Amino acid sequence: MRQIVRVTERVQETPSTVTLRFDHAGAAAPGQFVMLWLPGDDELPMSLSWVGDRKGVTVKAMGDTSRRILDIPVGTRLGVRGPYGTKFDLSRQRVLLVGGGSGTAVLAPAAEAALAQGAHVTAALGATTANELLFEDRLRSAGAKIAVATDDGTVGHHGFVTELADRLLHEATFDVVWTCGPEKMMRKVADSGRSVGAPVVFSVERHMKCALGMCDACSLGPFHVCVDGPVFPAEQIARLDEFGRFKRDPSGRLVAA
Repeated sequence: MRQIVRVTERVQETPSTVTLRFDHAGAAAPGQFVMLWLPGDDELPMSLSWVGDRKGVTVKAMGDTSRRILDIPVGTRLGVRGPYGTKFDLSRQRVLLVGGGSGTAVLAPAAEAALAQGAHVTAALGATTANELLFEDRLRSAGAKIAVATDDGTVGHHGFVTELADRLLHEATFDVVWTCGPEKMMRKVADSGRSVGAPVVFSVERHMKCALGMCDACSLGPFHVCVDGPVFPAEQIARLDEFGRFKRDPSGRLVAA
């Protein structure tokens, strides 16, 4: 069922990302997503960057509709359908997060929930440059240990967050690795986890139209990301030739990633 909400807060997180907060009482768990509808425009899948009665989505411009959503002011009415999808298992005690760019958005509420239950969380955050790092202060305030990597070396490790994650995995023992970002990045994180025996869990982002497993737009091998995911054990997904190499366009056609 779609619920009409009003945007109660708009936060410019980085030059390219904006968080929209809204009151929505539906139960949601870290890892789940909603379908967000701007009246007169398309419906888009959005991972929840905030859960609870006051939810939030963190938007990065990827297409025409997301660019329009970035600019909407407080008070704008939106349609919200959901939440949908699988969630993170919060039972592990030593957690490594690996967030690539806006992928950190879905990991942040999972980290906060795990920390609230007494887990130890290390967050490896990656971005192209320092001012594009997402939720670093939020995660630090929640009690996570922070390590950062930037492509241009403006802060932290000069290089990719996958290199940083690999180093952390060889320096300490983790019960699980949660990662979200480009599929090629997550494949590398899975390889690093496998090398030290740490299970890796992906949050996969694919084009979704229905969120009900009916339209086939988000198919990934034998899975529909909207209902079988978006949170998957890496061993289910990383072995698929399609993952990180191909994606589906809005029509559902398989194209090179």
